[in-house]
Amino acid sequence: MTNPKLDAHLTEHFIRREERLSGSYLHVVRDTVTLPDSSTATREFIVHPGAVAVIPLMDDGRVVMVRQYRHPVGQVLLELPAGKRDPNEPVLACAMRELQEETGYTAGQWARLGGFHNAAAYSTETMEIWVARELRAGPSRLDEGEFVEVAEVPLEALLEQLQQGQMPDMKTALALLWLARWRASAWPLDWQTITPLD
Repeated sequence: MTNPKLDAHLTEHFIRREERLSGSYLHVVRDTVTLPDSSTATREFIVHPGAVAVIPLMDDGRVVMVRQYRHPVGQVLLELPAGKRDPNEPVLACAMRELQEETGYTAGQWARLGGFHNAAAYSTETMEIWVARELRAGPSRLDEGEFVEVAEVPLEALLEQLQQGQMPDMKTALALLWLARWRASAWPLDWQTITPLD
């Protein structure tokens, strides 16, 4: 946790902002700030509305995953279903939407596992991790131009891949570690019963 009074000697103060790029997906700005020693500096970063990732748990212990090509790294990654929040969209609504869009599944119970800053040095993005269970299969609703393959993988196999360094997607790796803590009864969850989306 941060404490403004205790952290004053580390805090930078905003002076002005310049728009650098406003694309359909990314919004990049350059802020000028005053540093703790009263000098100035610039900080370029991505303004992001936030995102949600979902751990969809099947009754038999498998996790619903997605495989998709990620252009910046030039490879297909095995990941949890996830996506960017729409403006003013509640986090749980985003989680429910992304699960159904990417996998076709809806869920009867949801619990928030945690949240984190995805890349605090250059992005405002925060990502929430939610767990979904009581899954019900249905048709996916992929966005235009989105190509995803659904895979149902035993949790133990995913944790083994993680241990062997074969899980390069950060949100998925972190979420699986958190999930393992919950399964070991070391991380209590507050489950909510939700009526699945139509």
